[in-house]
Amino acid sequence: MIAHLGWPAEALQPSRGLGWPAVPHPPKPGGGETAAEPAEPVAPVSRETPPGAPAPDDVQSEPAGNPDGVRPGVASTVAAWSDSGPQGVDLEVRRPAETRVLVVANQKGGVGKTTTAVNVAAALAQRGLRVLVVDLDPQGNASTALSIPHSEGTPSVYDVLIGGKPLREVMSPCEEVPGLDVVPASIDLAGAEIELVSMVARETRLRRALHTLLADATQSGSRYDYVFLDCPPSLGLLTVNALTVAGHLLVPIQCEYYALEGLSALLRTIDSIKEHLNADLRVGAIVLTMYDGRTRLAAAVADEVRGHFGRLVLATAIPRSVRISEAPSYGQTVMTYDPSSVGSLCYLQAASELSMLLENA
Repeated sequence: MIAHLGWPAEALQPSRGLGWPAVPHPPKPGGGETAAEPAEPVAPVSRETPPGAPAPDDVQSEPAGNPDGVRPGVASTVAAWSDSGPQGVDLEVRRPAETRVLVVANQKGGVGKTTTAVNVAAALAQRGLRVLVVDLDPQGNASTALSIPHSEGTPSVYDVLIGGKPLREVMSPCEEVPGLDVVPASIDLAGAEIELVSMVARETRLRRALHTLLADATQSGSRYDYVFLDCPPSLGLLTVNALTVAGHLLVPIQCEYYALEGLSALLRTIDSIKEHLNADLRVGAIVLTMYDGRTRLAAAVADEVRGHFGRLVLATAIPRSVRISEAPSYGQTVMTYDPSSVGSLCYLQAASELSMLLENA
């Protein structure tokens, strides 16, 4: 798929240690040793750079005061930031003319589906929109990140799919983010794939429940602007239920080679869903996650995705960030855990881009 990502043969030759240039140690004070001749300055070399190749321009020491361990420039449109917050970032978010239902899916695990779903949802809610997150992953990570109880036996989306319970009876508000409601997923959902097989209209059970909720909310004058369906890393009946009800697909792609292989299978599934169950489904946006501008691989994957999908790829790439990873352990999104971090600003920018992209589609 990306043949040029392979390293040249000479890059595979074994090297001593980690491949860093040898630097002479300074003499010990008072040791009586003759000071060595100062070594000629050597530019730092990334371990992803093949021997003999020039060092990438973006390998630099981390800037002072950056708690995330990443530079502000790793994403193409992320503006400068400081401890006081974003500097010059356009955070305009448009309220859609009608409810936008997005399914966040990718059959490959670990690409940032849940992280993207909860943080983009929180970013939109913080801008004054009304947002609903439906957790369809039996692991319940989205519920954890939004501080929603989801232990075994807790009323959840399982009761909606299997028991026919209305969504309103199982959803809860997110206390950290006003305007954000959550339908949790419990471990009971792990058996739903098997139980759904023998049920009538097994692919459309979520669609009926969600349409009823959205109609009631609109009639009461408090309609939802966005609905995010967080899917498990598979293309089973839970994901099919989400694809059947959604209008747009938001695809997080990790900036690594394996993520591209999983994307092709997802696109084939989308074609099948459009043909048989949901003709309105289309790819709404693609977001690049875990981007590391110091490596050639991340840049190559980003170029490949942008070349194939064009304007559907958000200009803001989400960098690897310690703050993004830490936030769920405190039952928060990075938007509330550390609003001035690089990860928070990137998701704010991505949410703004997403709202503009969907309105101009």
